[in-house]
Amino acid sequence: MSDSDGYDHTAVERRWQERWDAVDAYRTSDEVEDPTYVLGMYPYPSGELHMGHVRNYTITDAYARFRRMCGDDVLHPMGWDAFGLPAENAAKERDSDPAEWTFDCIETMKNQMEAMGFGYDWDREVTTCVPEYYRWNQWLFREFHDADLVERRDADVNWCPSCETVLADEQVEGDEELCWRCDTPVEQRELAQWFLKITEYADELLDDIDELEGWPDSVREMQRNWIGRQEGTRLPFEISDGHGTVEAFTTRADTVYGATFFALAPGHDISQQVAERDERVHEFIHHEADPDGDEPNGVRTDLTARNPVTGEELPVYVADFVLSDVGTGALMGVPGHDERDHAFASKLDIDIEPVVAPDTDDVPDVDEAAYTEDAILVNSGKYSGLTSAEAREHITEDTNGAEFHTQYRLRDWGISRQRYWGTPIPVVHCDDCGPVLVPESELPVELPEFINTTGNPLDAAEEWKQTTCPDCGARAVRETDTMDTFVDSSWYFLRYVSPNLTEAPFDVERANDWMPVDQYVGGIEHAVMHLLYSRFFTKVLADEAGLAHREPFENLLAQGMVQLEGSKMSKSKGNVVSPQRIVDEYGADTARLFMMQAAQPDRDFDWTEEGVQSTRRFLDRLHRDVTAFTSGAYETTDERDATAEYVADEIDAAVAIAADEYSDLTFNVAAREAQELARTVRGYVDYADRPHAATVERGLDAVVRLLAPVAPHLTEELYNELGREGLVVDADWPDSAVDTDEAAARRRLVENTREDIRDIVDVADITDPKRIDIVVSPEWKHRALEVAIESDAENLISAVMEEPSIREQGDAAAGYAQQLQTEREALTCGIAPDREYEALRRAAWLVEREFGADVRVLRAEEAADASNAEPGRPGIHIEE
Repeated sequence: MSDSDGYDHTAVERRWQERWDAVDAYRTSDEVEDPTYVLGMYPYPSGELHMGHVRNYTITDAYARFRRMCGDDVLHPMGWDAFGLPAENAAKERDSDPAEWTFDCIETMKNQMEAMGFGYDWDREVTTCVPEYYRWNQWLFREFHDADLVERRDADVNWCPSCETVLADEQVEGDEELCWRCDTPVEQRELAQWFLKITEYADELLDDIDELEGWPDSVREMQRNWIGRQEGTRLPFEISDGHGTVEAFTTRADTVYGATFFALAPGHDISQQVAERDERVHEFIHHEADPDGDEPNGVRTDLTARNPVTGEELPVYVADFVLSDVGTGALMGVPGHDERDHAFASKLDIDIEPVVAPDTDDVPDVDEAAYTEDAILVNSGKYSGLTSAEAREHITEDTNGAEFHTQYRLRDWGISRQRYWGTPIPVVHCDDCGPVLVPESELPVELPEFINTTGNPLDAAEEWKQTTCPDCGARAVRETDTMDTFVDSSWYFLRYVSPNLTEAPFDVERANDWMPVDQYVGGIEHAVMHLLYSRFFTKVLADEAGLAHREPFENLLAQGMVQLEGSKMSKSKGNVVSPQRIVDEYGADTARLFMMQAAQPDRDFDWTEEGVQSTRRFLDRLHRDVTAFTSGAYETTDERDATAEYVADEIDAAVAIAADEYSDLTFNVAAREAQELARTVRGYVDYADRPHAATVERGLDAVVRLLAPVAPHLTEELYNELGREGLVVDADWPDSAVDTDEAAARRRLVENTREDIRDIVDVADITDPKRIDIVVSPEWKHRALEVAIESDAENLISAVMEEPSIREQGDAAAGYAQQLQTEREALTCGIAPDREYEALRRAAWLVEREFGADVRVLRAEEAADASNAEPGRPGIHIEE
């Protein structure tokens, strides 16, 4: 087949996109039962798609198309996470309106998605910034309030001075505590805030992680760590000078005899009181404390704390490694058995005492390093000799005021944001009644027109703010905070089920049939924000709204990044590749196929222009291969020979293996199977004088269908070129009854044989082989291998030689049995001798084509010498 110009991707893609639109190819009827629900995390409409979007949505689109070809009804929707600060900032910069900017961005990105050929049911599109959607955020706020899961209180909050708004703990990133949006250092402020009580579900959120078997272990572990449940003891320490009792939480009550200091957080009330009269403490709190520093630091006060177990008075320190919002903001310091406490004590010259040891006669030296293992108590009074676990029980039970306690790292979710472009919190503030919920009949509380001002624009919307109290009718003021936009995304996957429903946020009966999402795809950066909040909302809705499931996503794929020269693509770095340029220059199918073949979807990979060009060349060749066949560019035959049978075997293998790989979301392997099959068919057509027409047609048809999930436009074109009726998007996955393990074994046999021939030719320096004989192993060797694999006998030689059919082979059998004994740990089953012969006979053309020699495949009894032939490694004889 000769090269020619490539196909016109612009015309092909436009033609089939129009055809899909005309027939509503991707619409999911409300009447289907339990469709396969495939979902990519909806994007923030920032202006244009980036390569991360393209990869995410190509993954979901490919999987949705594959499941459709397998006969599933498929739900594959798309929408817009449309509220958020960037739109508000863009509107301020342009002196426009956030809505105008947002909808312009949505239009651009939707056009780009359609240009990529993503098969969405656009009838189910949701946009979170429209009242028809956010009224249900407000309705859900009321539901949560009625379930006693909403609270308003003054709280120390994370404040971004650049964004001028509050951030949730999950939105403060890194040891430097930077804003997740703009990397500005986050400050602490005290504000009245609305909270959702996610901590009420902490235990269930944690315990159910084990059931998320379809989630990556890394994400599950991140959620475990974020929830941070700790089982331990609260011990009461009496502070001197009338400061009363302060409880300290510890997971190591067994080490209480080793406590040599007591530490308070800089923000603790007692620390603040001491700072008013102690200049050193004041200086430390306001100028020296560094909670994010590499080393713990602190200052001693003139207070003491009485150890409730030993009665000893411990010096009290204010220490920057103690955090006000973790536990009680106080801890007992046991430097002999805690690494952080050890570093602090070493720096401030505090005593370090061992009270836990591997054995009572083997007390560790803790001067240089803490001993942190559970073991046996020493130097611990009546508790000496107990195990750590036993001592924790006894000490807690014996100590007055002590109690077993569970604490969590997880904090309630502060949803108040001092911004305009978000869901108004449906509350009014009345001087007489306090905060009052807006009645359901008055929802939605719609946003007023945007006011371009500093701070919170809703504070400046005077006319909008003024209202009346729903309870008493007096004058009242609307709540001017809006909801964290993660509220929008915590249930949007339910709205797709019934996007136009006006009586409720979702149809419960249909949601119970269609949910949970079967396959969810998005970035790992959402592990402890969106994914955790979505689980929380789903559990609440199961309890309060009749949902039949308690988890939103059955399977989760966290896709890897698309990089350029090893770095994450970023506009600020100037290393961005425009998806639109790739579509214009190479076509959407090229971008999609390159994305999917470059790496497993959960791995990072480097975008390369060379890789894109190579992918385009492959698609051009495939187009030529199909049109050459359909135009009768070469003669064919109806006679099927051994070579055609080999190609047929490869078709069956590729179809079966690709199906497994698509099911496992390893699209790179599935794409490789399709590409290798295309090369095999092309090689067969080039090799054969007259290839078998039905085999070539079936092979090309299989390649087209195998590539249809990742290259939908060209495969529609070629499916039509092959004379198939309908659309490939509606076509069935090709049939194949082959066992994938046997297919893999057959391929290994053929490839190992070809590699052995190459080695012989290379070592023997054979430049012009005339004939190559490939000799299949005798049946008795196959039987010997089978016995060796099945046998539990220590002496494998004896076990093998007990078989009469093997023993009669004499020294040859004994030698082979010795070899099997030596290689026992590496033995694997091959394929049956008759099938091995047939596989090699069918593959002989590959050897003949590569080496230009006549090739014979012989059974052992047909060969002059079969002594070096073994199962899976035939004997090779080459004549020059």
